[in-house]
Amino acid sequence: MAVEVYLIFNGNCREAVAFYEQVFHTEKPEIMTFGDAPRDPNHPLPEGTENLVMHTRLSIWGSTVMFSDTFPGSPYTIGNNVTLAVVSDDEAQLRQAYEGLKEGGKVTMELQETFFSKCYGSLTDKFGIEWQISHEEKAK
Repeated sequence: MAVEVYLIFNGNCREAVAFYEQVFHTEKPEIMTFGDAPRDPNHPLPEGTENLVMHTRLSIWGSTVMFSDTFPGSPYTIGNNVTLAVVSDDEAQLRQAYEGLKEGGKVTMELQETFFSKCYGSLTDKFGIEWQISHEEKAK
């Protein structure tokens, strides 16, 4: 299991990732855009946001740092643009951590299967810390 930092940007994620890639001499990352995601009629993508970064990551000196633009139409607020991501291949452990973190907190997304994870959810704990919980095969 790993706890990784997840940085959220306001439409300039590509620029930030390119900057950090150069500064830390990392490999060029694969970038998934919001337009690459399967369409959900309940959450339509606003026109012109298809190329915003939905997810990418860099390996910086042994640590994984993940990046995204804020979800189109969602507010961007400095202070909640950094989240912690718990990534594991142990689904039971993820579920236990999620249940504990949500006590007294606010659920953003219940744990569920998504196109990118068989068990993903997000929440803000009772101390105001934002968390993403994600199952990933062969996690570190």
